Amino acid sequence: MSIPVGSQDDKPAARVPTLSPGTRRMLASIGWSLVSLGLFAGMWEALWAIGAINPLLLPPPHMFFSDIARTLTFFDHKARMIGSQGGGSAIMGLLTTIGWTTFRVVAGLSIGFALGVLCGALIHYVRMFRNLVQPLILMLAPISPVAWLPVAIFVFGVGDVPAIFLVFVTVFFMIVLATVAQIASVPKNYLHVARIMGANERQTFWRVILPAILPSLFMTLRLNLFAAWMVVLIAESVGVGIGLGQITGMARATFNAKLVFFTMVIIGVLGFTFDWALRKIQQKMLWWVPPGQGAM
Repeated sequence: MSIPVGSQDDKPAARVPTLSPGTRRMLASIGWSLVSLGLFAGMWEALWAIGAINPLLLPPPHMFFSDIARTLTFFDHKARMIGSQGGGSAIMGLLTTIGWTTFRVVAGLSIGFALGVLCGALIHYVRMFRNLVQPLILMLAPISPVAWLPVAIFVFGVGDVPAIFLVFVTVFFMIVLATVAQIASVPKNYLHVARIMGANERQTFWRVILPAILPSLFMTLRLNLFAAWMVVLIAESVGVGIGLGQITGMARATFNAKLVFFTMVIIGVLGFTFDWALRKIQQKMLWWVPPGQGAM
């Protein structure tokens, strides 16, 4: 007996849900990151297990993470003074410390990026400003941001401003030089098309030149992000205020290796998170840039 057409055996197979390319890339990135960190931690633990490293100087991860309750007390100023464990106040102390350091980095990067783009544009378009300012920028740019620390303390005193100023110096000169170079390298045909369509100088800058140079400027900002974290920690370690740098300096002074490495882990996680957030901001703001272009 023949089977009639359209019977139950001819039902289409259930559709298997598939992941989008973006989701697959994100999961692959997370997977490889975990593998990379796992290999590093495994090698560290293996060197400790065979006695190749001194646990007093280089405590493996299981040591400084197992003593995390005592380590957190160093982030709570009241607990440090009375010698208690701190409890929930220690967690709040850790979050407060992270918050102050993060605030200084964000403030310095934001001010440095905005003023750097403005100064670079003025150098390119205003001849008098270029003649007066560009030689000074070229002279000051090679100076290490750390060398500005005594000047910042002399001028601004002790507090948040010296640390913010150091982050500002770290990114400002690089953004100025990158802006000048990128404006000069905008393809001429972009400018010709804008003029043909009747755009004036202001419209050409905001709608043609700025969108063309922003991808490179964001890459410059990302490359200087890690340097910004370095200098803010140095500024905090000399006593400009509460922050992760202050904790690191205290750990070094007391020879507390567990606290040093615990703080280093926090700094690394924060730096990675900042870079990830900056890439997401770049993708949202620069919507016209194809995915993957300019990424690292």
